Amino acid sequence: MHKPLVAALLIVGLAGCNKNNANEPAGAANETGSALSDFGNSAANAAGAAADIVTPTPNGQEFADKAAKSDAFEIAAGKLAATNGASPKVKAFAAEMIKAHTASTDKIKAAAHKATAAITPDPTLTEDQKEKLDKLGKLTGAEFDREYLSGQVEAHEDALSLMRDYAKHGDVPSLKAAAGEIAPIVQKHLDEVKALKG
Repeated sequence: MHKPLVAALLIVGLAGCNKNNANEPAGAANETGSALSDFGNSAANAAGAAADIVTPTPNGQEFADKAAKSDAFEIAAGKLAATNGASPKVKAFAAEMIKAHTASTDKIKAAAHKATAAITPDPTLTEDQKEKLDKLGKLTGAEFDREYLSGQVEAHEDALSLMRDYAKHGDVPSLKAAAGEIAPIVQKHLDEVKALKG
């Protein structure tokens, strides 16, 4: 109810800033109005950017599900790399991902079971993950390697964001601790895959 009144007063006040003062050169009022307009635009842009960045931290169940899906995707993609990949380095990285994400799954499951209300992670792949795996499964050789490495960069950036956010803001202490332990490993993998991708 007060917001329309405040907005109207603000508009009237800003309009008043644009009126020429008899003692002011003609361009000075326009410069003031322009500066205020630029400030308003900058503030609006900053507010819009902040709204885009702020996403709520998932609760314990949501976090465990996202982590389980991420691990399941990584393991499945790694298995495809063993059969469809060309580069020995890509295949070695994929084998490392299978091992690391199996360990990550075990760590999340153990932490989830320590929660006050036990949590069971759901590793069912999302439709997007299924589509990516289907696409990968149709590729072989160098083409597979390129697509696999690009997908690994994206997957590890997403996983790193999830782990860091939950380690900082999560609501289940055992899962927060697990996320904090997993995040540096994900960062290491992200650095490795970026180096492989070149």
